[in-house]
Amino acid sequence: MAERAETVERIASMTAELTAVVAASAGSNADDEHDPEGSTIAFERAQLVGSRSRAQAQLAELDAALSRLSHNKYGRCELCGQAIGDERIAALPATRLCLTCAAKSGHGSTGRR
Repeated sequence: MAERAETVERIASMTAELTAVVAASAGSNADDEHDPEGSTIAFERAQLVGSRSRAQAQLAELDAALSRLSHNKYGRCELCGQAIGDERIAALPATRLCLTCAAKSGHGSTGRR
């Protein structure tokens, strides 16, 4: 729940920052191609959008983990059904896969599908 709250806060902060960047550039006639500051504004906007998208995906994973918890499926690997392990759960609370299955499936340490 703490990680979820932090993620929600991070999304809100990035959304506010993105709104400010868009508002700051809306009144100007910034031409990204010809204005020396234009590419910086476009880059900053793209970076914020990407970061916010990753945070939203993380929030979805955390919500899925909470759903598994309420259905007594949390802590079990979705592929093999074995216990995921306390250390892995502590490091990656939203993980869906045990370390063995994550390595076999090519999902690395995240266990995201």
